[in-house]
Amino acid sequence: MLITNANIITWESNNRVLENYAIYIEKDRIKEIGTTKSLTAKYPKVKAMDARGQYVMPGGICAHTHFYSAFARGMAIPGTAPKDFPEILQKLWWPLDRSLDAEAVRYSALACLVDAIKHGTTTLIDHHASPNAIDGSLDQIADAVDKSGLRGVLCYEVTDRDGQDKANAGINENVRFLKRLAENPNPRLAGTFGLHASLTLSGITLQACRAAAPEGTGFHIHTAEHESDEYDSLNKSQMRVIDRLQKHGILGPNTIAAHGVNFDAREMEILKETGTWLTHQPRSNMNNGVGVAQIESMMRLGIKVGLGNDGFTNSMWDEWKTAYLLHKIEHRDPRRMGGYDVQQMAIYNNAALANQFFPAAPIGQITPGAAADIIFVDYHPFTPLTAGNLPWHIIFGFQQSMVTTTIVAGKILMKDRELLTLDEKEIAARAREIAPRIWRRYEEEVSKVFGTEVSTSKNKAPEVIREVAEPEDTPKPPKAIQEKTHPKGSKQDMIDAIKRLKEKNAGSS
Repeated sequence: MLITNANIITWESNNRVLENYAIYIEKDRIKEIGTTKSLTAKYPKVKAMDARGQYVMPGGICAHTHFYSAFARGMAIPGTAPKDFPEILQKLWWPLDRSLDAEAVRYSALACLVDAIKHGTTTLIDHHASPNAIDGSLDQIADAVDKSGLRGVLCYEVTDRDGQDKANAGINENVRFLKRLAENPNPRLAGTFGLHASLTLSGITLQACRAAAPEGTGFHIHTAEHESDEYDSLNKSQMRVIDRLQKHGILGPNTIAAHGVNFDAREMEILKETGTWLTHQPRSNMNNGVGVAQIESMMRLGIKVGLGNDGFTNSMWDEWKTAYLLHKIEHRDPRRMGGYDVQQMAIYNNAALANQFFPAAPIGQITPGAAADIIFVDYHPFTPLTAGNLPWHIIFGFQQSMVTTTIVAGKILMKDRELLTLDEKEIAARAREIAPRIWRRYEEEVSKVFGTEVSTSKNKAPEVIREVAEPEDTPKPPKAIQEKTHPKGSKQDMIDAIKRLKEKNAGSS
């Protein structure tokens, strides 16, 4: 394939913007770049694809997402609105993941993959949960990714919240899938070992995961997304979350820690010392009201920080914009989180993370020998666009609707906004047929926890009739966490959050 008449954004370490250039692709790699005139003359018999002056750049990368969350769109949460993140978990995400069956797992993935192709996100690192459909769930997602033509890194989140048998099933699903990939490699599929979060994992289960993970395999885990994760870890182990995970051998250069909103200085140092990755999901953090991670400080310390979406739409430029704006309002300082910092996370750090999973060829740059993961962007700047000011064009000018063509490993997945590998209408139609079934199960799951009478016909949100009583003898949090300045709300709120989240966490610390 020969792409001609392109304005190329190379995203090399020394980024270049090359006007009226061409890209020669051979199989799944970029073979050569040069002027349109020179490469057209050199490859006269190669079928040309005219970019018509569009910007041509590497596809986007998402460092942390949840395909399984797709069926939450438009779904009402029964009862009163969750007042904090622990209640969001209990009233929304945990009942939803328990409601998924194998078909729902497949179609939630397909819906997200359609969204990714349309928005030019070509590599996604997913974190999956379906406690009542664990066995083979990663195969369902892998088959959907393979059909789409995108790249995916998959794992199943192990947790104790649904009992030891299902924790063991989650461990087995990770191990089985990793073995499948080792025995039958797919150049666009990779795996890691999923863990939910410290607050739903006993020491025994963490040890079992560490023992089961194949040598060299890292983990993908939520960390300190809410302060209750820190309280829980201190109560169980007298250690903060990152210290506890380090004790159990979970951290390292192949491990991804998502969020990190409530880290203290020593936890940041441990992440740096172990080479552990951190991912930032600003849209999700805002939606859940959990706070703002100290991303600039962590980047300055040398922590490798990538950018994910936590299940929001796969328009990663929207995540750029949110990161750029959120830290300014958090600090009431327009100088915070500059465009180059966002670029470092979204482009260079995300590419480095993706390359750990797909080492055969460089991902995230347009250079000879790199993977042919490419998108066309129909953007017409009315001011000069250079390598130096590109981040601000993306933040203030690029829109998700501007992606017209998506190519992965040299295969065209979307051309001139027409999807070629997935049937969006069929996927959406079937997903709409599945959704009512999933929503009914979801309402039943919520009622099991909150004793809520719910309507199963229109997914309306009635009032909660009975709340689960909380014990009054909850121990006080250790002094170390009481002195932390970040938590907002009363200490009793935080203590209550621990008790709500300590579901079946029996075992050692």
